[in-house]
Amino acid sequence: MDEPTRQAKQPVTVLAGPYGHPVHPILVTVPIGAWVASLVFDVASHLVSPGGFLAQGSVWLIALGGIGALAAASVGFLDLFAIPPRTPAFRTGLVHMGLNLAVTAGYAAGFAWRLSEPGREAGPVPAGQIVLSAVCLAVLAVSGYLGGKLAFRYGVRVADEHTQAEGFGTARTTG
Repeated sequence: MDEPTRQAKQPVTVLAGPYGHPVHPILVTVPIGAWVASLVFDVASHLVSPGGFLAQGSVWLIALGGIGALAAASVGFLDLFAIPPRTPAFRTGLVHMGLNLAVTAGYAAGFAWRLSEPGREAGPVPAGQIVLSAVCLAVLAVSGYLGGKLAFRYGVRVADEHTQAEGFGTARTTG
């Protein structure tokens, strides 16, 4: 294995998680789950009456997703430092990061928009806010694809093949 590949598999600090077990993939589940659930709540706020409690729940989920996104971004940024610059993997990481920052900014704008609406707790979520959330989720899906490409195609922060082979050896029995 060449040195740039080996470098991209190692954490730059213990804060990013140990070798073969990065923290970033675990943390991204919080904003993804919260933001998907917020869109479900948004749509559901139109299916029940009164739907205001679902609209209020969606606001909380968007906030939770934003907090989770900041945590995921901090360790994701550390993982980006492990990738050698001027490589396809690094460029993919930059696009992945840029899209995630745009999504987080979109949800922050949506959060502010929702808080600025007088009487927002009383009724269903307005269509414009639902569209913003849906667009943000679509961009997040593209970014997630790129994150998968970083891990599964380029092997960023994934254990090397020798380490992986340990999981496929046969167990020896002692007699």
